[in-house]
Parts: sequence; C-alpha cells; structure tokens
Amino acid sequence: MEPVNDKIRIDKFLWAIRLYKTRALAADACERGRVKIGELNVKASRSVKVGENIILHRGVWHQHIHVLKVTQKRMGAPLVKDFYADQTPPEELEKNRLHQAAMSSYALTPGAGRPTKKDRRQMDDFMGDW
Repeated sequence: MEPVNDKIRIDKFLWAIRLYKTRALAADACERGRVKIGELNVKASRSVKVGENIILHRGVWHQHIHVLKVTQKRMGAPLVKDFYADQTPPEELEKNRLHQAAMSSYALTPGAGRPTKKDRRQMDDFMGDW
C-alpha cells in the first residue's frame, strides 16, 4: 500500500496500523489522555506526520512507536511493519511481560463457573486502577 498523503488523523492512523481494534477505541484512548506525541496529550483529530514519535499508554506500560509512513486504509498484519517502527524500551516490555504473567496466574480454572463476590474483590484489589 502506498501512503495517501503526508498527514492523517491520529485515531485513524492508529486504527489503520492495527494498534487499536476499532477507530472508536483509538479516539477514546486519545480522549482519555493515553496517546502522546512528544510529551503532549493529543486529540483524535491531531494530524500525524512521518517521523513523529507516538507514546501509547497501555495500562502499566508505554508503547513507543515511530511513524515511517502514513496510510488511511487498514491493512493486514504483515504489511504494517512498513508504516511504523516499535521503539519500546526493554524496561517497558518487561513491565508488560510481568503484568501478563501476573494476570495469567490469576486466571480461573476452566469449568469453575463465574467468580464469586470474594474472587471479584480480590481481582479488583489486585488490579487497582490499571
């Protein structure tokens, strides 16, 4: 796919390169202050340009991406590597790995049914404001 132009809305770009499942989720992340360019929170309507660095707040860790090309069309996963470079520091990746490990250890056993009220409270205490 070829880049359409030099600028595109950030919510549409994040959706197109498959970092968010829907454009509405990408716009919501912008609205909640979870998307930054430089040190500034951005609105969903902010234009993205080639060469910019975007920081996505992903729960307990931050994903850093560098824009290589822009596109308005959503594409298959193998093609997105041409449009951004993941520059997430190793410490952030380690935070994500530890979080995933903690969450998988908290998973209920299959067939155990719904969590009890006590289980739910323990999960909420464990998760905090993530």
